[in-house]
Amino acid sequence: MKTTAKLSFVIYSLLFMLSSSAFAQTYKVLSPDGLTYLNVKLADGKLSYSAGYRTIVKAKKKGAKADTLDVPMVLDSPLGVYTNVADFSKDLTLKEAIRPKGVIKHSYHLRQGKQSEINNEENSLGLVLTTPQRRNGGVIMTVQFAVFNNNIAYRYRFLQGGETGAIVITGEASGFRLPTDATAFICQQSDPMVGWKRTKPSYEEGYIWDESITKRSQSGHGWTFPCLFHEGDKGWLLISETGVTSNYCGTHLSDATPDGLFTIAFPMEGENNGFGSTGAQLGLANSKTSANDEMTGYTPWRTLTFGPSLKPIVETTIAWDVVEPLYEPSIEYKGSRNTWSWIMWQDASINFDDQIKYIDLAAALGWEGCLIDGGWYEHIGREGMEKLFAYCKQKGVRPWVWYNSNGAWNDAPQCARQAMHNSIVRKKEMKWLHDGGVAGIKVDFFAGDKQETMRVYEGILSDANDYGIQCIFHGCTLPRGWERMYPNYCSSEAVLASENLYFSQGFCEQEARHACLHPFVRNTTASMEYGGTVLQKRLHKEPGKGNTRRTSDVFELATAIAFQSSGQNFALTPRNLTEQPQFEIDFMKQVPTTWDETRFIDGYPGKYIVMARRHADRWYLIAMNAEAAAKTITIDPSVLGNSVGKSFTALLTDGTDGKTPQQSVPKFDKRGRLTLTIQPQCAAVLY
Repeated sequence: MKTTAKLSFVIYSLLFMLSSSAFAQTYKVLSPDGLTYLNVKLADGKLSYSAGYRTIVKAKKKGAKADTLDVPMVLDSPLGVYTNVADFSKDLTLKEAIRPKGVIKHSYHLRQGKQSEINNEENSLGLVLTTPQRRNGGVIMTVQFAVFNNNIAYRYRFLQGGETGAIVITGEASGFRLPTDATAFICQQSDPMVGWKRTKPSYEEGYIWDESITKRSQSGHGWTFPCLFHEGDKGWLLISETGVTSNYCGTHLSDATPDGLFTIAFPMEGENNGFGSTGAQLGLANSKTSANDEMTGYTPWRTLTFGPSLKPIVETTIAWDVVEPLYEPSIEYKGSRNTWSWIMWQDASINFDDQIKYIDLAAALGWEGCLIDGGWYEHIGREGMEKLFAYCKQKGVRPWVWYNSNGAWNDAPQCARQAMHNSIVRKKEMKWLHDGGVAGIKVDFFAGDKQETMRVYEGILSDANDYGIQCIFHGCTLPRGWERMYPNYCSSEAVLASENLYFSQGFCEQEARHACLHPFVRNTTASMEYGGTVLQKRLHKEPGKGNTRRTSDVFELATAIAFQSSGQNFALTPRNLTEQPQFEIDFMKQVPTTWDETRFIDGYPGKYIVMARRHADRWYLIAMNAEAAAKTITIDPSVLGNSVGKSFTALLTDGTDGKTPQQSVPKFDKRGRLTLTIQPQCAAVLY
């Protein structure tokens, strides 16, 4: 696991070789394949950029050389950072431009994600800038640009050029200007300290679907990452960020201006119960520490993924390409399929006897784990939990345990609420969990995106790793590169998830639409702990009660492939073992949660998706339809490799009526293709 030819920005002997000039200074960087471009410009003391892709235009005359045409996806957009010592968005002087020779290679293994063995390349540009403003204390700002095929990332770093050793980031000028006729698939940022027990923001708001980018968010606070945009015939653009640690805050996008400019927006003052700065405090790198300290002075990366189709969006790995592990795993962490009583049986199920039933269910399915949700501290107790831990060991199942993150940032009342808020208490709790054979924890009810809150996430992850424990977060922020940065990180909710099926019939009516959206947006940049695959037709412990599921059984099975997370808390219940067709249970017994490869085949956000994932030597191909009418889809498995079609031995469909799940042997035509008619809210699965 290494990154070669790493770009260094701390070359002090070269910093002052270039003098400022009155004319615009421009740079163009192409991706290794020459088809993604980045333009950077410094004019009148302001730094900006634009980006897009190049399409090959066939020569008009035979024998003539083909030409390329630039297709802009991000128009001229500002760069810069506001700090307590200087405004680094204006009056900038370029002191050095650094262009490494050759490509920078990124080769690494990702235990959990879309792809396990990743080999990508980038071309880079580094700019070293100063500002003459008073009080800047000699601070120097650098901007690092990384241009991959179909992806661009950039971040800032602040260096100590004088006596100033620390600064406060109060905001950024960083922006993304799009054509005003573009449309958006984006989720609004909530007001702080609202919702159930003042637990928002928790990235659980509704999306706008294919609407104008100039539409204002209902809250007035903008939009959470990741953000997907459609620029008509030109293609698709995904904007997000990665590499957020305890050294910075999480950010989001502002509402767009009338001319299409989104900018980076910082956390709101009310988050974290009003405690902590809305900005970020940064220690500065200097000539003695910068070569050895890769975290010093950096902001997170802003990322852009784009192209003429959705394929680069669904398959991107940029969130992990530009970050590094922050510590070594204490053990070899593995994926886990977990039973979970709360999603269907709710709070009343968090008792000793019901948890025994779900441990037995996990054992019957051959799954790795069972999640014991909130309420255990009060209704089961530590002594009872230790008995459950022992029973898990006897049944070959690893327990997972829910916790309330809360120290003092909201009113969520669930018990076990003062065990994760500081390191002293937390480490004691981790030891108890480790001694009980616990595989992981699910920590809920966080407090927003302030740097203070990011420190809580990082502290939980680091302490848990010391005891070989994985972490799932719920009621939380978007994870930003954490699958690679924190080896024991597993997954995060950060989405309107399956619990809403239980709470709202309206959400059930829209389930198919959401399921066909998330592989294009929420799940593109990070693992998503959705808690799906509901096989009961009515969502309740008692038969005949609760909301009615509208999706088909096979649609629900397909979500186990569509939603990527190495730790999946599925919604199966003990009743499913006898009520569902055996082939459905057999599928769930063997479905994996870690993937070696992901391929997008066809689809449109919120309408339908055809995609495939590979685990070891087996491919799983799904086609899901959320539209109001039946959809005929022709699947050509050769896009996955010439021999892949022959490896599919089972086809799961919902029958011609969309109500009769069945398993058959797939029958391909002479060209190796398979044509299926999929009814509304139904799906097909090949494996």
